[in-house]
Amino acid sequence: MVEATSKHGRVHNAEGAREAILNAAETVFSEHGFDGARIDSIANASSYNSGLIFHYFSDKLSLYAEVIKRADREMSVLQARTLAPLLGNKINYSTPARFRALLKQIVATNFDYLVEHPRFTRILIWEQAAGWQTFSMIYSQFETDYSDQFEELFRTAYNTGLLRFDFAPLIQLSMVLQVCMTFLTFIPLYRIALPSGEDLFSPAASKPARMYIIDFVVHAMMIDFPEQIEWIAEGE
Repeated sequence: MVEATSKHGRVHNAEGAREAILNAAETVFSEHGFDGARIDSIANASSYNSGLIFHYFSDKLSLYAEVIKRADREMSVLQARTLAPLLGNKINYSTPARFRALLKQIVATNFDYLVEHPRFTRILIWEQAAGWQTFSMIYSQFETDYSDQFEELFRTAYNTGLLRFDFAPLIQLSMVLQVCMTFLTFIPLYRIALPSGEDLFSPAASKPARMYIIDFVVHAMMIDFPEQIEWIAEGE
C-alpha cells in the first residue's frame, strides 16, 4: 500500500490521503468558489502539505475537476439505482401514470442528492454566478451515461402527447436541477422572511417541501390527464 505523510508528520495510506484532500477541497471550493479557493487553505483543511496535493493533482483546476467528477460519479450511481430499471423498459413510461411516476423519480433523485450534498450545491451556485466559466474548461471530462436515453424518453413523451413542450431534453433536465437548487439555497431567506422562522430542513418540514417541489415540477412539464383516462390506459 502506498503511503503519504501529512504536514504534521503522520503517515496515511495514499487512498485515504487523496480522499481527505478531495473532501477538504470540496469544502474550500464551496466556501470560496474556484477563483477564491487557495491551495494552502485546502492543505490546512486536509492536514496535508501542498506538495502532496500537487503529487495527486497537477494543478488547482485538475483538483477542482476531480471534486466535480466525484459528485458526478455519485449521482450516476444514484441514477443507476433509482432510474435505470425504469429507463431500461419502455413500458414503464408508456402511459400517463407511468410517465408521471418516472418524472417524479427524476425530480426526487435530483432533490435528494442536493439535500445530502450541500457543499456540491454551493459549488454549482458559484459556477452559476461566474457564468460557468470554470466548468466549461472541464466539461469534456464528464461522461453522459443517460443522455441518449433521456433524449429518446423526452422526444417520445412529447410525440405521444405526454409532455407540454418540445424543448431540448438537456435544458428540461437542467431546469429540474435548477428548481431544486433554488428552493434549497433560498432556505436561509425563508427562515428570515417567514413569520414562524420555520426550519425547512427539519424532518417535519422537509417531507412536504420535497413533495411540493416534485409535484410543482412534474405538473409544469407534463400535460394533465383526467384520472379515468389514466385508469383506462393502465388497464390496456
